[in-house]
Amino acid sequence: MASYSVNEAGFEFARELIAKRQYVLDSEWGAVQPKAAQETAYLERNGWGKYERWFLGLTDGANDHTKARYAFVFGDFRRIHRSGIIACHYRAAEWRHKEIELAAHELLQLIDEVAPRRPRKRNR
Repeated sequence: MASYSVNEAGFEFARELIAKRQYVLDSEWGAVQPKAAQETAYLERNGWGKYERWFLGLTDGANDHTKARYAFVFGDFRRIHRSGIIACHYRAAEWRHKEIELAAHELLQLIDEVAPRRPRKRNR
């Protein structure tokens, strides 16, 4: 099984996006998660420096400037998605990648602190 470390550039970029309110609170991650063709197109337009910021993890031992190096995508290359952070947290917890799990948890707490709260629906 691969091992991962936290991508500090991605973590800080996610914090910046949250601070700038560049997030989506409600989305279905499976529908909005970038597909391989979208990743390639973004990479070709923007280069590795911008591409790598969208990932919370770095694959240990993988070469820089390869797609295999970057893991745990959290946004759609425009905005961070709360559902993307949850997916990172879940997947990292499931496979016991503790550093990634804790980084995703911190981002989830941050987005929940700054995001407007929706009124809860009451069952009547």
